[in-house]
Amino acid sequence: MKSIRLLFSTSRIFIAIVITLLMFFPLYWMLITSLKPLSEISSAVPTLWPQTFVWSNFKEAFEAAPFATYTMNTVIKTIGILIIKLNVDILAAYAFAKGNFKGRDTLFIIVLVALMIPNEVTFIPVYVMMSKLGWIDTYWGLIVPSAVSAYGIFLLRQAFKSINSDVIEAAKIDGANRFQIIYGIMVPMARPTVITLAIFIVIGSWNAYFWPLIVTNSENMRVLTMGIVMLKQAFPGTEVANWNIIMAASAITMAPIVILFVIAQKYIMKAMANNTFK
Repeated sequence: MKSIRLLFSTSRIFIAIVITLLMFFPLYWMLITSLKPLSEISSAVPTLWPQTFVWSNFKEAFEAAPFATYTMNTVIKTIGILIIKLNVDILAAYAFAKGNFKGRDTLFIIVLVALMIPNEVTFIPVYVMMSKLGWIDTYWGLIVPSAVSAYGIFLLRQAFKSINSDVIEAAKIDGANRFQIIYGIMVPMARPTVITLAIFIVIGSWNAYFWPLIVTNSENMRVLTMGIVMLKQAFPGTEVANWNIIMAASAITMAPIVILFVIAQKYIMKAMANNTFK
């Protein structure tokens, strides 16, 4: 019996290691490629470790395209979406969790149905709306269509429902208004879930490519994910794509998200364990 348990335990560890390596390898390959010279990348025999470290690839990547503009646009878009979407999701989730109004459950079912609709289905009517409002190639066009998240409402509703309603009644007796109850009581008590949702919003906004590609026309409004694609056009006349420069730009773009996830991973795990599956 002990040998069988040991076999199962060893098998689980082995499978976990294999899955981790498979998931980590593309990241590893991107990092080592960003540090290689072009001649080594073009070699017929791939290398798993750079023979020569070329740190100037990162500088060249940042100078090959207006990455300062791309970064500023990405930061503005991400902060704008974070502020609007997080507050809209909090208010909607509170209404669905603690509100008592006619049609509440029906409306929440509609929100759940929205989870099943891919963005590619709705981007044409949304684009038409942005065009009629004159928001094409503007920050408004980048931010407003992402002002609400069905998943965020669902996640926060689960967290708010787990909070005892007696706390709300006590706050009302003390004279607290609705916004004081939401932001002074509900949000702090559901802090892991709120932080997790904020992280998801930042990651989704930072990595977005499809919608910024559709709604922006000028280089002044491009974001980082599009800047990586633009790098392919920054080296005309080359027979081999400058993958070392492209991978260096990808590493620069990805670094803030990785750091954010590492710092806040405990909140994500806690929120998922406590709320998502309730």
